[in-house]
Amino acid sequence: MRACVISAFALAVVLAPAATFAQATTGQPPAGQPPAGQPPATAAPAAPAAPAALKVPFDTPAGILLVQIKKDKTADFEEMMGKLRAGIAKTQDDTLKKQGAGLKVYKSTEAGPNIIYVVYLEPAVPNAEYELFNMLLRTMTPDEQRAEGVQDMWKRYADAFAAGLNKLSLVPVGG
Repeated sequence: MRACVISAFALAVVLAPAATFAQATTGQPPAGQPPAGQPPATAAPAAPAAPAALKVPFDTPAGILLVQIKKDKTADFEEMMGKLRAGIAKTQDDTLKKQGAGLKVYKSTEAGPNIIYVVYLEPAVPNAEYELFNMLLRTMTPDEQRAEGVQDMWKRYADAFAAGLNKLSLVPVGG
């Protein structure tokens, strides 16, 4: 298991530049992230709507999200991931609990214009949403979503992202 984690991390570091070039980013915020300066929508639609398509799903046993964070905003991203972990620990949502069990976050040490974080997911939960803002929102109670300072929190987190997410779906190879 440890060798798999180390191998997957090494693979992610090696593939980071390729993934960056292979998957063009649109200049838009990461999938499901509101435009800068706007919090995620928390109000339910007036009428029942068809289930929305998942923005960041995995249908493989493992996956990696490569996240580019502005150098001066790493504390905001790490705070966000801490809140996500804390929220998953207290949630009653079984899917989120399963997602949290397989979620590991690594920070690259290579120099570059942005800091690359690797969000390693093994096992990945099939047909679950791995869009980080959506996951965090789902861990929050309605009172937490309305609490003072939450709007500013979402703005800080959104501003930390230098580009959209790059997703790698992974399948095991060989014995």
